[in-house]
Amino acid sequence: MVKLDKIYTRGGDAGESGLTDGTRRSKADQRFAAIGAVDETNSAIGVARLDSSGPLDVLLARVQNDLFDLGADLSTPEDGRKDEGALRIAPTQVARLEHEIDAMNEDLKPLTSFILPGGSRLAAHLHLARAIARRAEREMLMLAAKEAVGPAALQYINRLSDHLFVMARLANDGGAGDVLWIPGQTRGP
Repeated sequence: MVKLDKIYTRGGDAGESGLTDGTRRSKADQRFAAIGAVDETNSAIGVARLDSSGPLDVLLARVQNDLFDLGADLSTPEDGRKDEGALRIAPTQVARLEHEIDAMNEDLKPLTSFILPGGSRLAAHLHLARAIARRAEREMLMLAAKEAVGPAALQYINRLSDHLFVMARLANDGGAGDVLWIPGQTRGP
């Protein structure tokens, strides 16, 4: 269990921070960019939860916990050493997201247009969280181009944006309140 007696340590005053394996890196390191984007995604979901309730809120709460798992996964580099105690995203977490996406999408009408982020307040917050999750995915992919990142971690963040998209449609009265893109609508005089 985590116990924080003191919030500031002064350890990062020189622009470095520590990973769970004890190594220190620049706060500008790509690994911290990925961890930070995952944290931003989690924070955006926290804002969305201010407007959520019932089953959607239960799903979002579980996702928030998963995102802390993902942050822990990313903060423990996969450098070939046996890291038996490392918390890693599991394939079952990815499968759960896929199952939830399928269940939420089952009663939604198929899309005939792209959707503009908006509609209800909750849907707008979920779309923002989705866009931030996409950025987290890009940051993780940039990290994966330089260092090993677990495949389940990459799959999880990719599925999460789809999960949030479908959830936003549900929050828009089952898709009835979706704001549809009208191509070229604003090109005229």
